[in-house]
Amino acid sequence: MPRSVQFLLFFAAALSIAASLHYYLWARLLRDTTPPPRVMRLGSLSLVGLFLVLPLAMLLGRGQHARALPWIAFSWMGLLFFLFVALLATDVVYLAARTVGVVDPARRTALRRILAGAASVVALSAAGLGLDEALRRLRVVEVTVPLARLPRALDGFTIVQLSDIHVGPTIGREFIEGVVARVNALTADLVAITGDLVDGSVARLGHATLPLGALKSRHGTYFVTGNHEYYSGAEAWVAELERLGVRVLRNERVAIEQDGAGFDLAGVDDWHAAGLAPGHGADLARALQGQDPTRELVLLAHQPRQAIEAARLGVGLQLSGHTHGGQMWPFTYLVRLQQPFVAGLDRLGALFIYTSRGTGYWGPPMRLGAPAEITRITLRAVG
Repeated sequence: MPRSVQFLLFFAAALSIAASLHYYLWARLLRDTTPPPRVMRLGSLSLVGLFLVLPLAMLLGRGQHARALPWIAFSWMGLLFFLFVALLATDVVYLAARTVGVVDPARRTALRRILAGAASVVALSAAGLGLDEALRRLRVVEVTVPLARLPRALDGFTIVQLSDIHVGPTIGREFIEGVVARVNALTADLVAITGDLVDGSVARLGHATLPLGALKSRHGTYFVTGNHEYYSGAEAWVAELERLGVRVLRNERVAIEQDGAGFDLAGVDDWHAAGLAPGHGADLARALQGQDPTRELVLLAHQPRQAIEAARLGVGLQLSGHTHGGQMWPFTYLVRLQQPFVAGLDRLGALFIYTSRGTGYWGPPMRLGAPAEITRITLRAVG
């Protein structure tokens, strides 16, 4: 199917969902609360305008002349999510109250108004906290991973992981410069970027990613593609990152040698790459072909679901992202339906897997219950 047709189908589906959500908000906040006619008209027009901002941001919010539009649209998208969740919860309360017969029919409108007001306060509070967490609270997370095949000479080897930065409409060069400065201050042995770096083309975002060329570590910076690279021109981004001195691992591995000892670092294309770009697709078996099973093996793979095959093929540690840790609670529970691991350090047999909550954010500039992170992973020899 041509990419233009895929985009139109996606756009139509997204628009339908957005329209349904806005109608639901209109019904609960306005229709069911029966405000004065002037408030009803103003509220209805406001919801129509906010609905129209979303497609306008997708179509027009990519140029320098429309910088504010994405911020308005994506901030509203986050508040819309929290309003939907809060109002859905009040619907449960209202239906339960009606079922047990504690709601006087004459007072149903009053109850609806109280519940709508409570939902609005909760949603606005959650959105405010989410904005603060996403924009001001990037933290460094320290993780220690014991690896049975790691040589004693490499005990204490550090990998700084970045993931899911999503440079795009609301994340630009200034953010990347700040991340690079913080990573360099950690004096890592190796830097790994596990996909979803960008949301846009090299022509549009190349300037914003230039600071990545200043990342410093003993063994350099390595990158694997995420699904969003394939929405943004993966081949062009692979070439651009290589130009910046970032080594892109596409179903291949390299030997990391230090002080007469070493381990292998492998990387695979994103799990969905095969359906998005010719010649791309995750192929772990190819990456590990001929690998010495006595050497420790660290894998970079954007999606945690790669861990099932990685455990079977003898990988010691997998570093992934993709999930954002759910980004905005309670979305976390839906992520668990799609990925076997959501955030933090987990184990699958002999395999350790660390899933980053992400360094940036996607869509709404909000995080709730899933703070953004730069991760410093310290490898420990236990063999």
